[in-house]
Amino acid sequence: MQSRQPGGPGEVVERWDRVFAALSAEPRRQIVTELMDVAPGEAVSLPEAGTNPALETEPERLQTQLHHHHLPVLADAGLVQWERDPFRAYRGRDFEEVTIVLESLYANVDAMPDRLVRGCRRLEREREQERDDDGGSSGYGVKG
Repeated sequence: MQSRQPGGPGEVVERWDRVFAALSAEPRRQIVTELMDVAPGEAVSLPEAGTNPALETEPERLQTQLHHHHLPVLADAGLVQWERDPFRAYRGRDFEEVTIVLESLYANVDAMPDRLVRGCRRLEREREQERDDDGGSSGYGVKG
């Protein structure tokens, strides 16, 4: 069995796996996005922060899913901290690991196919902002 050195290649691979696992479900992406929009140390209310307004969601069901699955995934990766009463989440010690991935996507939103942008409020907002900043040009012109 191969031993892992702190900060070695095995640990780096595990960190990337945790980041992408954290981003692999919509409620977790929504929570991370909401936390990016508040100051460090501030909380976001749950289950509201895990909701995508473009999707129908039963608040009680989402609350259960957040409590038993989504929040533990984020917390185990060190990305968020959360509490039950009041039900809310904060940035975790390694929050920047997940934000750099999303910020990179946002910075390149005009190069993304439309099918990956439509229905994602943050990407739609970022694309609109990018186009406003460019005077209405579409950048790369990639269509979905």
